[in-house]
Amino acid sequence: MPAYEIIRHTYDAVVVGAGGAGLRATLGMAEKGLKTACLTKVFPTRSHTVAAQGGISAALGNMGEDDWRWHMYDTVKGSDWLGDQDAIEYMCREAMQAVTELEHYGVPFSRTESGKIYQRPFGGMTTHYGEGTALRTCAAADHTGHAILHALYQQSLKHEAEFFIEYVALDLIMEGGVCRGVLAWRLEDGTMHLFRAHMTVLATGGYGRCYFSSTSAHTCTGDGNAMVLRAGLPLQDMEFVQIHPTGIYGAGCLITEGVRGEGGYLTNAEGERFMERYAPHAKDLASRDVVSRAITMEVLAGRGVGPEKDHAFLHLEHLDAAVIHERLPGIAETARIFGGVDVTREPIRVIPTVHYNMGGIPTNHKGEVITLNADGAQTVVPGLMAIGEAACVSVHGANRLGSNSLLDLVVFGRAAAQRCAEVVKPRQLHHPLVGGACDEVLARFDRLRHADGTLKTAEIRLAMQRTMQAHAGVFRTGQSLSDGVGKLGRVVASMAQVTVTDRSLIWNTDLVETLELENLLAQASVTLSAALNRTESRGAHAREDHPERDDVHWLKHTLIWRGADNQTRIDYRPVHLYTLTDDVQPIPPKPRVY
Repeated sequence: MPAYEIIRHTYDAVVVGAGGAGLRATLGMAEKGLKTACLTKVFPTRSHTVAAQGGISAALGNMGEDDWRWHMYDTVKGSDWLGDQDAIEYMCREAMQAVTELEHYGVPFSRTESGKIYQRPFGGMTTHYGEGTALRTCAAADHTGHAILHALYQQSLKHEAEFFIEYVALDLIMEGGVCRGVLAWRLEDGTMHLFRAHMTVLATGGYGRCYFSSTSAHTCTGDGNAMVLRAGLPLQDMEFVQIHPTGIYGAGCLITEGVRGEGGYLTNAEGERFMERYAPHAKDLASRDVVSRAITMEVLAGRGVGPEKDHAFLHLEHLDAAVIHERLPGIAETARIFGGVDVTREPIRVIPTVHYNMGGIPTNHKGEVITLNADGAQTVVPGLMAIGEAACVSVHGANRLGSNSLLDLVVFGRAAAQRCAEVVKPRQLHHPLVGGACDEVLARFDRLRHADGTLKTAEIRLAMQRTMQAHAGVFRTGQSLSDGVGKLGRVVASMAQVTVTDRSLIWNTDLVETLELENLLAQASVTLSAALNRTESRGAHAREDHPERDDVHWLKHTLIWRGADNQTRIDYRPVHLYTLTDDVQPIPPKPRVY
């Protein structure tokens, strides 16, 4: 292996990822006087949070009565009782202050006539514990994520956080079970950089690009999750992959749930508003797993629209054009560009599309990464945090409610900053690393850089994506999942034949995509294995051969490890059916009613 010169940096805290969670953590740490670095492989305002459309939930009550306890109930119910209720309580109770802080940071929320933050209804959001419809989702038209991302980046610069842009994080530097920092590759000049930190925060997003049809950006390759697996740590609840009901047919681009919140509705080939059959109470504002399965069942019953009868119509044309242009301007533009339709005159063709990963790196509600020790007891991994879609805190459980994702980012990004300020003393000296601490990481990098097989990265990636789409989609069976595990195993083995034609170190996108593919394959493997193992239906995990939710055997979180030989090991941790305070009582599991 050739020698790679390593440039060393020392910080109190290093955040990997500059989406909403990463920027909120970066800002919070910088505000508290910690020397903070943020590494990102794309410019911060190009992070995937920029694509979040519909809004951020908080029980502000600006447009009708609301209560954070109702929000908590909806989130627990939406999680199909797999969410940890202490973390859910924390998120919903902190939501109002977190959104108010965003407003003060400069997020340009849409306004009511009285000047308050505008709020719209979203699927699964109710009042009085399921009795009414909540107007809870705070919106900046239909580009809320874009607005939040820009405000947080500006505030982070104001507080002198340091950004390292277009750096690819390669792996965590672990020593004796403690995270000591991260090694990264700078694309601009090809140099290697070791970032020493007392706290490393992974905010690297989801892994939606494991699938063929996904609303995720091409950068959503779950790099932090894969680094955790390679460090010998587990991921949690990876079987739960949210499939959004309304991606544009043929393109996969997201059409926000806010469209249905503003009065949009779905129909089949017969012009029937079919959601009334699957969710008589919530109808088109049922939770995402319910709507995705409803569309799929309409297609399977032969009532899909189009020549292939394989999708549905989403109607906005009955809405006032002024409302569309004021509240859904981005959707109108997206539908025109990617769907070729004028939403004021004709419906959008939509199909369920992979959208969000409920599973990820297990953490507590402070953002600290947790694992099981040799005795099977839960323990915190020193020096390591995870937040955002990369993490599994678990507030979303088996199914995330729309507009809870942006809330997750800012609440737990903020919580991680607060916890980091408690445990890290500014400017304290770093523990010396043993010799060769980066050798294993560099050996892996060099192996892929000089890979000289017969298969292109794109060929292997496509085989992985088609396998995941076919075997771990809306509906699953033991047979389909078992077949998928076998097929994916062959795809993983084919990485031995990958070729990287560019051997350079400067802006080598061929190598970047190969590194990302290796990360994706690790997550695809544990997703399929965890889904095969869970013999029930819960939230986004729908097993046709096990159609009922089984709280006796499966009211527990999956923890899954992956060895170097692609073999997986599964263990479990209990769901937290308790709360943090006496302000609210635990919500016992009960059948879901739509």
